[in-house]
Amino acid sequence: MSKKQIDRGLLQKKLQDEITAFEKHHPKSKELFEKARQTMLGGVPMNWMVKWASPYPLFVKEGKGSHFEDVDGHRYIDFCLGDTGAMTGHAPEASIAAIVDRLHKGTTFMLPSQDAIDVGEQLQKRFGLPFWQTALTATDANRFVIRLARQISGRPYVLVFNWCYHGSVDESFATLKDGKVVARSGNIGAPVDPALTTRVVEFNDIDALQKALADKQVACVLAEPVMTNIGIIHPDPGFHEALRRLTRETGTYLVIDETHTICTGPGGYTAAHGLEPDFVTIGKPIASGIPASAYGFTAQVADKIKAAIKVDECDTGGIGGTLAGNTLSLAAIKATLESVLTQQAFDKTIPLAERFTQGVEQVIAEYQLPWIVKQLGCRAEYWFRPTAPKNGSEAAGAADYDLDRYMHLAALNRGILMTPFHNMALIAPSACEQDIDRHTEVFRESVRALLVD
Repeated sequence: MSKKQIDRGLLQKKLQDEITAFEKHHPKSKELFEKARQTMLGGVPMNWMVKWASPYPLFVKEGKGSHFEDVDGHRYIDFCLGDTGAMTGHAPEASIAAIVDRLHKGTTFMLPSQDAIDVGEQLQKRFGLPFWQTALTATDANRFVIRLARQISGRPYVLVFNWCYHGSVDESFATLKDGKVVARSGNIGAPVDPALTTRVVEFNDIDALQKALADKQVACVLAEPVMTNIGIIHPDPGFHEALRRLTRETGTYLVIDETHTICTGPGGYTAAHGLEPDFVTIGKPIASGIPASAYGFTAQVADKIKAAIKVDECDTGGIGGTLAGNTLSLAAIKATLESVLTQQAFDKTIPLAERFTQGVEQVIAEYQLPWIVKQLGCRAEYWFRPTAPKNGSEAAGAADYDLDRYMHLAALNRGILMTPFHNMALIAPSACEQDIDRHTEVFRESVRALLVD
């Protein structure tokens, strides 16, 4: 087959066709959107929801497992799954039973329950760290760990990798420009110049990492073990060994954020690859959609925390929250870890993600497209560049807004929801081979519509 290329003029026409089709088939969502604009900024409960590929967002009626239905009666295969928040699938039975039971018994007391012990034991087994605390979001978990690392190290800086994602943590909204740390484009109301709080290096750049840590002013490195949200960027061989060695040599705490990379397995990338972090943070799917997160740390860290925080001041230190550790979240975490995010679930979802990846690869090869697809556990993502990026800058340089929007909207109009802002798919335990093959079919159809000899 002769090599083909995307016709950019045709792309614009096809994108408009998809917008027209969406508006034709989603009148009730549009009606609700217009009504919501009277009370909510942009017509949505969170402003980032305006960035969906569609001209207005779908309004959801209900979901179960790996599917959901919108208010216009259309049914979708859900490969977004709340961008990991619903990686369990929607409304898993074991979690729902525990959540409903807890609702009848009271949800928040500012006191622990038996479930807290069970959750701590589950997290110990999965991630190998002995002590745990809970919060409501992974953002909070990361914020609290950063504060703790600064307190017990006496150091001011946090180091992150360029184009990282750690929720809405202030220190993570920084990037490099001409070698200097600056605020990421779109960083809203940054409280201080990020150069005062943050150091940024490229993922997989061991030399830059060594230089940034050398003066021993960095309290912690906050890292996803595999970068996500900017494509799936795997670590080079030896990178994690170097990261751990350099942080130990410089007395820098290592924080591994498993919020997305829990897709690797029950104990995330940490357990699967034998990492030895000082802290682990985790959120999103661990409570089957109920807001919850957790952060764990070593015994040595625990001793330093206890020595650094006075009991009579522990409620005013910027760590906690009235609803953190509530009994509803803990009941949901317990049920999710014990009965939903199990090894059996990953034994099903990871092979399905492999099937998804192979399907996309077949289409890329068939049409000789300069694209890649990468997989991490039950997560897969394709990117509009010919080779796998080594870092966030390389991945970001391949961003193609119009092509990205078209691929998302074409899939949506054919009953498939992909994760917004990037071309990522998560596989729920209730998904099946037919769901995966339907995506391959739609992906092929969408690509073929754009190509010319």
